[in-house]
Amino acid sequence: MSVDVAHLEHHRTALRGHCYRMLGSAVDADDAVQETMVRAWRSLARFDGRSSLRTWLYRIATNVCLDALDDRSRRARPIEEGPEGSVNDALEVRPRTHWLEPVPDAHVLPTDADPSEQTVLRQSIRLAFVAALQHLPPKQRAVLLLTEVLGWSAAEVAESLDTSVAAVNSALQRARATLATRDLGETRASLSDTQLALVDRYVAAFQRYDVDALTALLTEDATLSMPPYRLWLRGHDAIRSWLFGRGSGCRGSRLVPTAACGSPAFGQYRQGGQEPWALIVLELVGDRIAGMTSFLDTETLFPRFGLPRQLPAVATGKAARRSGGRVGRARFWQDR
Repeated sequence: MSVDVAHLEHHRTALRGHCYRMLGSAVDADDAVQETMVRAWRSLARFDGRSSLRTWLYRIATNVCLDALDDRSRRARPIEEGPEGSVNDALEVRPRTHWLEPVPDAHVLPTDADPSEQTVLRQSIRLAFVAALQHLPPKQRAVLLLTEVLGWSAAEVAESLDTSVAAVNSALQRARATLATRDLGETRASLSDTQLALVDRYVAAFQRYDVDALTALLTEDATLSMPPYRLWLRGHDAIRSWLFGRGSGCRGSRLVPTAACGSPAFGQYRQGGQEPWALIVLELVGDRIAGMTSFLDTETLFPRFGLPRQLPAVATGKAARRSGGRVGRARFWQDR
């Protein structure tokens, strides 16, 4: 087969998803995919067609990620950094490279995947799952993703990683045992009608800053975290106290819907839309919200999600009444 740049580029989205799962960072995933493309182009003359181009590129990408992980510590979430805090705790900052980052669904979910494959790929970019992967040694992480997400055989993985089938099976068993000890959140093919309504109620409550209505949507042990701060909170009382106290600057915020990590997400703008403040990712369990993560690095994240620096002025009068102020959920997460 004759392979050109277009053939390679066709696989960029899927490869970015694989690298994101390996590295836990959208920025690092982009860098890894670019390096994969460079290595693939330089080695194209040696591509003999015995495997598919897709498989060959995944092999290169996996090894690029393993090289990148050689001298890096795992990325974490605030809820893994220590015990829950209180609303009066100091706001201790960690650098961007310390934290697990969100990724836009559109950047990592190929549109040409069949429905069952699309479901698996979406579930495997959830924050809880990618966070759990960070607790695996890099080669175990690679083995698990190649087998459980991409559906490779042990023999294919062994060839890709230059090891034995027995070593692959052993690594897979250990990886599965580790993940069994982690909270992987709720696995679902798509949001139910109840959950879609829940997200709508969240938006309405947040934008009118009805803290009581907002906390009523949460599970009893729901968490709130705000990377790059280490502080995280758990439960209705702590979250309500934060929103009424140190978090009250969010009053009057506007939300723009998007989709991140296979979940409903929003660009949050304070001061009526003039100040980009956070990318909020919601984690749902049943008919309640179990986790709210506000990623505050808007300078990095908003351009990546296609979110503007400012929002236009809010319509008033008849125009506002006609629009109803709704966020148009179907465009973003109804198929999820």
